[in-house]
Amino acid sequence: MTSQLQLLDYATRDDLRVYLERLQRFGQAEVRLVVRGSVLAVFGCTQAPATLLDPLPAVLVLRSFALASGLVSELDGTDITVMGRGLLDRIARMGVLGLVLELPDAHVAAAWAGVLPPRGGWEASGVIDGGSLATVAREGIDRVAAALPDSPGDAIVRESVWGAEIAPGLPAAAAFAAEAMGFLADETRVPLARSRTWTRLDTSRGQVLVRSVP
Repeated sequence: MTSQLQLLDYATRDDLRVYLERLQRFGQAEVRLVVRGSVLAVFGCTQAPATLLDPLPAVLVLRSFALASGLVSELDGTDITVMGRGLLDRIARMGVLGLVLELPDAHVAAAWAGVLPPRGGWEASGVIDGGSLATVAREGIDRVAAALPDSPGDAIVRESVWGAEIAPGLPAAAAFAAEAMGFLADETRVPLARSRTWTRLDTSRGQVLVRSVP
């Protein structure tokens, strides 16, 4: 039997579609879905270490989407990793009036999705200017494009541009993730929090989570 989730409304459905489209363009192909009560948490990854020895930290993004309450009890606690393209295909098949999202039967494995950030234990660690984050992201994109117009994924350039720290424990890749996912629009002050090996940027549209290399 196919598992189904009923999204709260059409705005929620459209936000989910846009979020998944951005992940397909700027992130890894997989997404991890976690249902907590009447909330669907969708984790994606915009930077994943290429190997165990890769010094670049993993950069995850998170958006939460409201579900129709009272209809999700059987799926509460669902935690699966699927292909983002598969979810987009199912959203397209929902049609103009559809709100019921069928979850893919085929689950996948992704190294970045093996460890998620903690739900508690976070400590406030200051505030970063949203405009400065957007500037870091745009300058990094320009540097990568200028250095490697034909091969933007080169590891050396990735490390020198996106691995550079813009705050303790916060690489430039986090600014790129926030900008690429549309989290920085109208954000003037972005709170920063830390928990063990994790650093988190909080915006009104979503979160960027950085897992530091032990």
